[in-house]
Amino acid sequence: MSKILATGARAALSGARSNASITKAARPVMVAATKTTNQKRNHSACCGPNLRSYATVSDANSAQQQNLSFVLEKQGKVKFEDRPIPKLTSPYDVLVNVRWTGICGSDVHYWQHGAIGDFVVRAPMVLGHESSGTVTEVGDKVTSVKVGDRVAMEPGIPCRRCPRCKEGMYNLCVDMRFAATPPIDGTLAKYYVLPEDFAYKLPENMSFEEGALMEPLSVGVHINKQAGTKNGSTVVIFGAGPVDINQERLDFAKKYAATHTIVSKKQSAAETAAQIIKECEIVEGADIVMDATGAEPCIQAGIHVLRAGGTYVQGGMGKPDIMFPIGAAGAKELNIKGSFRYNAHDYETAIGLVTSGRVNVKELVSKKVKFTDAEEAFEDVAASRGIKILIEGVPDQRASASA
Repeated sequence: MSKILATGARAALSGARSNASITKAARPVMVAATKTTNQKRNHSACCGPNLRSYATVSDANSAQQQNLSFVLEKQGKVKFEDRPIPKLTSPYDVLVNVRWTGICGSDVHYWQHGAIGDFVVRAPMVLGHESSGTVTEVGDKVTSVKVGDRVAMEPGIPCRRCPRCKEGMYNLCVDMRFAATPPIDGTLAKYYVLPEDFAYKLPENMSFEEGALMEPLSVGVHINKQAGTKNGSTVVIFGAGPVDINQERLDFAKKYAATHTIVSKKQSAAETAAQIIKECEIVEGADIVMDATGAEPCIQAGIHVLRAGGTYVQGGMGKPDIMFPIGAAGAKELNIKGSFRYNAHDYETAIGLVTSGRVNVKELVSKKVKFTDAEEAFEDVAASRGIKILIEGVPDQRASASA
């Protein structure tokens, strides 16, 4: 499987211009493209003026709290709160001391807007879902991990009983309990409980930081499975970062995996597609398009840039209804699919890609901060600084494993 650029495939939301990137080699040709807004985001609308006070707790006090958590109280307002240590409710559950957590675009969107579609924050909710940690307690029937094991944490727990779960598509479970999706609390806490089969033991050569990045990498694995990506495929990706595009992210895309980067002009979707085809020399059009933006102009351009019989996969979330070029999609007999989070064996595949050296997720980490600086880290992501920012967890002194 090839490396993919977009680690935050549920990334953001709209814009008026487009950017892109491409590589010819043994791996698939890739184009990273996205639309960006010409207007600067007004953070003060939901977060107050630039000179502001952050939610705080001292480093010394944080270690003494039984289960210190980073809580979204309401739109634009977060706080640190000491909560009870969660109990194991099943003999197959494990308690994990969370060691590192990445910030996703969805976390930032809940923080800024208090909702994503029908999921509305109506009560205080712990943020975060891209995490790794150390097992500190196990249920009576747990066999796959033990106390002290280092694990990557898959944060969506399905019902296991509905038709979709029985078909193996548990990511589409109607009763999914997904971390940091209202009303379910997330993983930015000292402790988190999950079933043993959603705690993936990390190999010895894999760090906690890399383990936290298995969640976004699994999103990438799943979208590539949906697309049927193979060696030699020409892949156009709209989107290159957890929130918005900027030149820094395009430059990183070019260095990391993509072969071309393109910044489009203010033009029609068909003209943007023609620009990509010309500058990237993909005469017949792309084999695969992956949209990680949810932005209407990107989706439209993606349909136009595909070759006849190509595959379009929608990974990004945007507004619920858009103008869609149905004529072009039908005339070219395109294969149009969705991609939602991840599914069976995607985490194992992601871990294998990293441990084998085929994917280097360490290069994605732009900054690491203490748990007590979590809100500042959210500000950095909202301002499109860097690629991936990680928040260190609150260590359990009883944990036998070290980072």
